[in-house]
Amino acid sequence: MIRVPDDAVDVDFRRGRATLRLADLEVFDDHDIANSLTYGLGLPGDLGFPYPEIPPVFPVRATVSVEVNWNAVLEAARIRNDSQRFEGLFLQTETTVRWSSRQQGFAFESEAPNPARNLISVLGRERNGAFFEERERAELRE
Repeated sequence: MIRVPDDAVDVDFRRGRATLRLADLEVFDDHDIANSLTYGLGLPGDLGFPYPEIPPVFPVRATVSVEVNWNAVLEAARIRNDSQRFEGLFLQTETTVRWSSRQQGFAFESEAPNPARNLISVLGRERNGAFFEERERAELRE
């Protein structure tokens, strides 16, 4: 997990708008999820259920840059579950993403942001656990 600077995120929840901007964030590129979960050991492919062998790949240093913009509320949903001590207001929005990565000998840049390519994006504000009963400080109001 990587902590991002507070100024990388800008949120106007009442209007259903938010932005996440990160530039040249230093990360490790693990190549794929299997190598990420096994610290570069891959998977042998013979553990008793069908999946392909995934060869080991050692992680390499890389940088990523990303800009995600949530805007234009399409739908809102308020959810409350007293037995699980959970309440939230969730806004389905239009969203665009621009993403790039660089490492020695390789660079990738996403296609131009296109809201039509987005399946679903949600901004949410919730209370749960110890904070569930704090009605006076609730920030879930629209």
